[in-house]
Amino acid sequence: MSASKMIRGTMILTIAAFSSRLLGILFVIPYNALTGTEGSFLYQYAYTPYAIMLSISTMGLPLAVSKFVSKYNALGDYESGKRLFKSGIVLMSITGLIGFMILFLGAPNIVATYGVPSAEVPNVILVTRVVSIAILVVPVMSLLRGYFQGFQSMGPTAVSQVVEQIIRVGFILVSAFLVMKVFNGSAVTAASLATFAAFVGAVAGLYVMLQYWVARRPYLNKLEQTLTRRSKISYLSMYKELVTYAVPFVAVGIAMQLYQLIDQVMAYHYLEYSADVTKKVITDLTMNDQKMVMIPVTLATSLAVSAVPAIIQSYSVGRLKDVNNKITQAFELVLFLTIPASIGLSLLGYMVHGLLFEIDPVDLAIGGRILMWYAPTAIFFALFQVTASILQGINHQRVTLFSLGAGVLVKILLNPVSMKLFGMVGPVIATDIGYTLCILINLIAIKRATDYHYSNIANQLIHIIGYTVMMGLVIQLIFLIFGGHSPSSKGEAIVVILLSVLLGAAVYLLLAKWTGLLRRVVGNFRGKQAE
Repeated sequence: MSASKMIRGTMILTIAAFSSRLLGILFVIPYNALTGTEGSFLYQYAYTPYAIMLSISTMGLPLAVSKFVSKYNALGDYESGKRLFKSGIVLMSITGLIGFMILFLGAPNIVATYGVPSAEVPNVILVTRVVSIAILVVPVMSLLRGYFQGFQSMGPTAVSQVVEQIIRVGFILVSAFLVMKVFNGSAVTAASLATFAAFVGAVAGLYVMLQYWVARRPYLNKLEQTLTRRSKISYLSMYKELVTYAVPFVAVGIAMQLYQLIDQVMAYHYLEYSADVTKKVITDLTMNDQKMVMIPVTLATSLAVSAVPAIIQSYSVGRLKDVNNKITQAFELVLFLTIPASIGLSLLGYMVHGLLFEIDPVDLAIGGRILMWYAPTAIFFALFQVTASILQGINHQRVTLFSLGAGVLVKILLNPVSMKLFGMVGPVIATDIGYTLCILINLIAIKRATDYHYSNIANQLIHIIGYTVMMGLVIQLIFLIFGGHSPSSKGEAIVVILLSVLLGAAVYLLLAKWTGLLRRVVGNFRGKQAE
């Protein structure tokens, strides 16, 4: 496969992934406005265990199948990929059924670990069972996506991802509006339909993939006729190889959901608040504010991770100098975007939460404080994803499993103490420490494998931090003019946020342009895409 085709295919998937993720983030604003804390609370409690299984299907499988099929196609052995596809359809149907039964039948046991108030238990069980239906469809769809990617055909996956998310989000918002505003129904009903939307979206995504399969099947059959090599690989060896590829990808996919699940399981046991306050805290930690934190992460990592194919190419031929240059570019890009965005979001935490969610003083005191503390965690999220992707590029992805395990263990051990000592921001502190350990392990592994010198990025990091401080001073000046960091109305929040974003970004970018950092980052990114 040519380098240009690899880069183009990666960019197609990057744009599709970013678009679908952004839709998956932003829907929470109108959904929360329609259903309130109850709707968001139920949705996220159901979605977290489902998302872990979803990540196993959608994050690991497409990439693993793609890598397997691509490898044997390059050898002229199209039959091995086809055998994997045919047997995989059966296997994925079985695993989908098993996953559905585990989540559906095990819902009462899963919910029992949460310690939610007894009145909420039946509702959480209901929405958990509803969302489990999607697992019947997702694994087969993921197999199809991976199979096409193995032929370097990224368009089907990209279109399927976007269609799936548009249908899912559209179904969530339309059903919530009808239930709450037209039929005067309950938030429980709205949340049940919102979780059912995962199935509706998955069916739409599968339909798109099947249409591509019908259209391209003649071409795939022609390729089989050009078979130049036949590998007599057993099914056991085939799936052993597939699992070896898949597991590290799954680790990156489920990392965030594992941290959220730990918070959900422990919140009612260790947070010393009333049931109503705890509900608001956990909803902001795992749904409302968490989605806002993911906006800078999604943009930065979607761009930085697009360097991975180039890293793979350079590493495979032993050009470590090129590998190190591309690692520097990935770090520069993610830090240049994530640090100012996350710090700005932190400073504007009360304003942003008040504008997008609740302006009520009690709700704002909770949500604003959580967002202020949680926003800098975006830096850790982004660095973990980028370092994990770099390890993938240099064929050391198994390190990610170890680092994730270590970080999750630290999170589990620190969470109870942090909740007791620091209350609602305790889980954020434990998350930061857990991710810091993950990142350090990944960075050490990158250093050992490539002899990368982190001094390459130190100078740029100092500049980025300095410009961010200046941006922060501008935002503080705006707060001084308007009399504080907490809004008295949504109108005031809009004005303060607009002024802060425009003036703060202008100061940051002008300083970066003046010193040449902006030209370096943009130039490196353009050069990377042109390779």
